[in-house]
Amino acid sequence: MAVSTTDVDFVRDLVYRRAAIVIEHGKEYLVESRLMPLARAEGFASINDMVARMRAQPANGLHSKVVEAMTTNETSFFRDQHPFDAMKNAILPELRKTRACARTLRIWSAACSTGQEAYTLAMVIRENFADLAAWDVNIFGTDLSTAMVARAKEGVFSQLEVNRGLPAPMMLKYFERKGLHWQTKASLRAMTTWKAMNLVDPWPSMPKFDVIFLRNVLIYFDVPTKRAILSNVRRVLAPDGFLFLGGAETTLKIDESFQRVQHEKAAFYRPETASKRP
Repeated sequence: MAVSTTDVDFVRDLVYRRAAIVIEHGKEYLVESRLMPLARAEGFASINDMVARMRAQPANGLHSKVVEAMTTNETSFFRDQHPFDAMKNAILPELRKTRACARTLRIWSAACSTGQEAYTLAMVIRENFADLAAWDVNIFGTDLSTAMVARAKEGVFSQLEVNRGLPAPMMLKYFERKGLHWQTKASLRAMTTWKAMNLVDPWPSMPKFDVIFLRNVLIYFDVPTKRAILSNVRRVLAPDGFLFLGGAETTLKIDESFQRVQHEKAAFYRPETASKRP
């Protein structure tokens, strides 16, 4: 049964109110493709029946499940590669100098999905900067979905997931067999902490981060929401820190307090005061 126009509008409004994600007109098929598995799992014959229950019982828990189902959780190890090359060749060497006294390093993987980005960053550090093992290094991963955060914390991935971008030598070095799956070794998981967080809700108290990965997230928001999120990012990013966005994202004409920096094939952003330093 096709999803009715009124039910699509209900879902569109719910997702915007809860997550500020815009489901554009013409993409109604996403509602059917992403919610039909949830409707079946919850025992409904159709999405229309599930939405009817949501309308009748606003506090039944289905609302959060629908919002999570409508968010995109596409990710992979070493996704797009170039940002991790920049971390290895430019950013981490600089931070190793500027943070030498404090010997702390804080990296945030926002909208982390199942955690591949955060674990990739951990592997980059372990593989190339052995001296940082004596530092207080923490990679903080957050996502809107509590289910995704739970998966990321466990660090267990299918064969298909480890085959996507993870070099075989690194899989053998940093992962252990767990039945038909692979789990990140305890030493790698110890570098990470995880928390469910909605970027459009009021942000909790957070430390200053040296590097923030906020990739392929802003594209789902309207301009006012993008501006609010970048304002919050500026508040928690160290004055000489680094911000990575997705390849199709920019701060241009949204928040002019960031300066774009090109390093080889990677681009990142820095607070304007940091980018003007000699």
